[in-house]
Amino acid sequence: MLEHFAEELRLARAANGMSQAALAEALSYSGALVAKVETSERRPSLDFARRCDAVFSADGRFERIQRRISREAVVPWFRDWAGIEQETTALRSFEPLYVPGLVQTEGYARAILAGAGLFAADEVEQQVTARLDRQHVLTRDRPPLLSLVVDEYALRRHVGGPEVMREQLRHLVKLGSALPRVRIQVVPLSAGAYAGLDGPFVIATTATGEDVVYLDGQRHGQVIDRSEYVRQMVEVWESIRGEALSQQQSLDLIAEVAETWS
Repeated sequence: MLEHFAEELRLARAANGMSQAALAEALSYSGALVAKVETSERRPSLDFARRCDAVFSADGRFERIQRRISREAVVPWFRDWAGIEQETTALRSFEPLYVPGLVQTEGYARAILAGAGLFAADEVEQQVTARLDRQHVLTRDRPPLLSLVVDEYALRRHVGGPEVMREQLRHLVKLGSALPRVRIQVVPLSAGAYAGLDGPFVIATTATGEDVVYLDGQRHGQVIDRSEYVRQMVEVWESIRGEALSQQQSLDLIAEVAETWS
């Protein structure tokens, strides 16, 4: 798909009689970047693809190819869930250890991926781009309702340094305050032992109204749609929500913790 995007870009540019420099100016990107995209050396971002569609009046063709590239870029075991995630009407997500990918900043995502020691430098950058592309689901025309619960421990876990942490936590406050379909809650440390300590999970509601569960693990992920299991995980979700602070209390706590990262 990367080569397909490059070919379509070259053909569209030639058909419109544009040089790489002229296209770069029209897109507000550098000529060097355009050249690398055309030779498949650089993966186009979603913004780049949308600008191509606008310049060439391509009716979304470049964006469609870019989204397929993004799915190919994520690690293989995550691809099934990445596709489901983009088509849901609601997401209920719980994470006890760190800030989840859908709401990570670029710096935080890079620190998480590089810190794992599982990817080469170029692979880290590829995964960071893919992760940030996933986040466009939150700002599309009809975004899913995202209900996110994190453990307070995730706010205090040192990832990437104080500046990265401060930026990340402020980003959470901004999302929770500015996006009406994003709800963020925190389970305080004072909660002690509770159901969420067994691990992270996400419950997605599909367009048909059915729920599926995603369990993330070390180097693997599992999508489960068995009705009995899904029902049990909904009960776990409700138990966790019962331990969480309200949205406003949570945002206040996140903002408070952000200022401790200095």
